[in-house]
Amino acid sequence: MALMVLLPLLISLFALLAPIILLVTACLYLWQLQWNLKRDKNWDLPLPPGSMGLPFFGETFHWLLQGSNFHASRRKQHGNVFKTHLLGRPVVRVTGAEHLRRLLLEEHNLVGANWPQSAQAILGSTSLANSTGDIHRHRRKVYARIFSHSALESYLPRIKQVVAETVRDWCARECPVTVYPESKKLMFRIAVAVLLGSSPSDKELTDLFTIFEQLTKNIFSLPLDVPGSGYRKGIRARDRLHQYFEKVIEDMLQSSSYKEYSTALSILINSSKEHGTEMSIQELKEAMVELMFAAYATTASASTSLILQLMKNPAVLAKLRMHLQTNGFWPESNTREDLLHLSDVTHLQYLDGVVKEVLRLLPPVSGGYRVALQTFELGGFQIPKGWSVMYSIRDTHDTAPIFQHPEIFDPDRFAKDQMKDKNARFQYLPFGGGVRRCLGKELAKLILKVLAIELASLSHWELATKTFPKMLMVPIVHPADGLKVQFSAQLCNKSKVAEVSLE
Repeated sequence: MALMVLLPLLISLFALLAPIILLVTACLYLWQLQWNLKRDKNWDLPLPPGSMGLPFFGETFHWLLQGSNFHASRRKQHGNVFKTHLLGRPVVRVTGAEHLRRLLLEEHNLVGANWPQSAQAILGSTSLANSTGDIHRHRRKVYARIFSHSALESYLPRIKQVVAETVRDWCARECPVTVYPESKKLMFRIAVAVLLGSSPSDKELTDLFTIFEQLTKNIFSLPLDVPGSGYRKGIRARDRLHQYFEKVIEDMLQSSSYKEYSTALSILINSSKEHGTEMSIQELKEAMVELMFAAYATTASASTSLILQLMKNPAVLAKLRMHLQTNGFWPESNTREDLLHLSDVTHLQYLDGVVKEVLRLLPPVSGGYRVALQTFELGGFQIPKGWSVMYSIRDTHDTAPIFQHPEIFDPDRFAKDQMKDKNARFQYLPFGGGVRRCLGKELAKLILKVLAIELASLSHWELATKTFPKMLMVPIVHPADGLKVQFSAQLCNKSKVAEVSLE
């Protein structure tokens, strides 16, 4: 009797759902077919394996939710070259030194710059990231002066002052410090000090930081220019930052303080003049946003990973302390004078290995975006003209044959001859490679080294939670809970450090 009653209901439900299921299936089929038909008919090679996901959204939501597992699972399923659809664009994801070598050495020939549409709009049309060809080459020459040896030497006192003040503040707190958001504040302060040389009030600095966080949070968003969208929020934050930078730039130009070559902004103004193309106010504003973005989020990620890895590997921390002590970077009192000089810091080999190993194990960004300028072959597949190509940094590090036991944190691996291998440059590339390799890599490493010296020589820190947090990989590497750590001031005794090291 019950079946007789339910049967008509089931039939009605099926009749209602069947058209919907059929429509969804047809949409998915047509979406996949559309991309399969976009293969270059002049090439016999097939498209890379993979899925284009849902109509319009592709696999963007899977990517955001799964983080590094997204690429790892698809690489396991499809190999080192596979297709997907992210942030509104067809993407070919590429892993492995043999593939990256070709991509990075064929910049401006096979591939060109291709940031997501949201990033292009927020960073601006004149930014280094969005420039190509001769314009890009000229702009890199202008920017290079910002990261020269003499420039880094002039930045170092400001970097050390900001880092030392921050570490002292962390150690003075009775409650645990949530490292990742605090590292972002630290890197923002350093960026303001280095790029602008200004010292905004605490309120002004807090307001600027809030605006900048809004920009970085939405720089990789779906390109939907509608009220309330991440894209619209990112654009609004960019405009507010431009207003602030315009006043700073105009004040500097009117006072002629830019002639002092003491800040990244002043060096940029002078360098552009010396190279024959004086940058406009709009170009300078976009440059400031881009430089602060480059100096902020990724370095905050790396500094958090540095603290995490030294905490997880106490033997490495003990060896680092002995290394600093041996080389004279060891305080005898809490009122020490400035002991840091650029030439001394750059010759601390074990410290250099620690920073490099952090960037190998947990590179802040997973890869770089390019666009195919012409159809070409890679790994036995065709990459159609106009498609995005995303090369993987993290996966390449994990699978690089020069790194034995890649899961182990071992700074000594960078003291070995393996890094002299001619292929090493494409197996280790935390700052990218080719003509678009990060210009600010030496500044980033310097900041991390100063932070490591201050932390290792003057403080003690331990995890404030029962277990280490899960590391999330999108949009950049960061701990799921922010990494809660208890810091305390501790002027380490030399003999105690030696005992720990010997153990």
